[in-house]
Amino acid sequence: MKKSASLVLAAFVASLSASAAFAETNLTVYTAVEAVDLDRYKAEFEKAYPDIKINWVRDSTGVMTAKLLAEKDNPQADVVWGLAATSLLLLKGEGMLEAYAPAGVEKLDPRFVDTTTPPTWTGMDAYVAAICFNTVEAGKLGIPAPKSWKDLTEPEYKGHVVMPNPNSSGTGFLDVSAWLQMFGEKDAWAFMDGLHENISAYTHSGSKPCKMAGAGETVIGVSFEFPGAKAKSAGAPIEIIFPEEGSGWEAEATAIIAGTANLEAAKKLVDFSVSKEANEMYNVGYAVLAYPGIAKPVDNLPPNVADHMIKNDFEWAANNRKAILTEWAKRYDSKSEPKT
Repeated sequence: MKKSASLVLAAFVASLSASAAFAETNLTVYTAVEAVDLDRYKAEFEKAYPDIKINWVRDSTGVMTAKLLAEKDNPQADVVWGLAATSLLLLKGEGMLEAYAPAGVEKLDPRFVDTTTPPTWTGMDAYVAAICFNTVEAGKLGIPAPKSWKDLTEPEYKGHVVMPNPNSSGTGFLDVSAWLQMFGEKDAWAFMDGLHENISAYTHSGSKPCKMAGAGETVIGVSFEFPGAKAKSAGAPIEIIFPEEGSGWEAEATAIIAGTANLEAAKKLVDFSVSKEANEMYNVGYAVLAYPGIAKPVDNLPPNVADHMIKNDFEWAANNRKAILTEWAKRYDSKSEPKT
């Protein structure tokens, strides 16, 4: 009789375990978020929603955008958490995003929310173009710190500038699209022609130029503020410069892929992504958040990073993305690093 009761109990426990396993939802989440942040984001979300597990697929912005477009007819992702808003607008134009207004979306800065109702994407934070300038290497060469983007075309910087390739890097694309918006098409391409003369290499990562500057592998890395602050906090001899003309910027944003079989779980992730708690998590590295009023200063960044951000037309950038990238590659791709 005891053996029979034990067997019944064992079967009941096994049944509960099977039910729990069945109830667990696995979300495939595509991202271009810096790899250093992924474990933290996953842990915080899964602590709030223990029945949903994140499986990351990560690459740089350009590569991830191309992957999503290639999978249009057979989507593999449930959610994109952390991709450039301009990339998500491109997907929106292809009918690939599920419109959804997450709980609390009305609390976000309107610049970080898609303009359609309900929105197809919502922002997390902003990454802002900056120059990482190695003061030690510059001192050895007698090179002054640049104050403006146009300073980078001066002859003393020849061979000492690295920037991201906009076809593979979201940071590279925000630079190019911002210059076109700030300077106008003719003057922007003339500026980039001059800049190209001084470029030693175009990288396929937006953070790599700053890391190279921090390591003394180049004097100037055109990048964004987050890796600059991180490198400086680690002791790198760099100055983070926001050029006087203003800085291009991009919103890291989140969206649900249309047709996902895990829609309810995907909505929970998007709800979490716009929450105050999630924005506090983003603030570990990013000074400008989608959720106003909660950002605390980031070590080695000025408190007024948002003041350097240009008025950025995401719709224009997304609509002209293909033409911009084609023209850029035709002119400058010869100095791009080999793809690994």
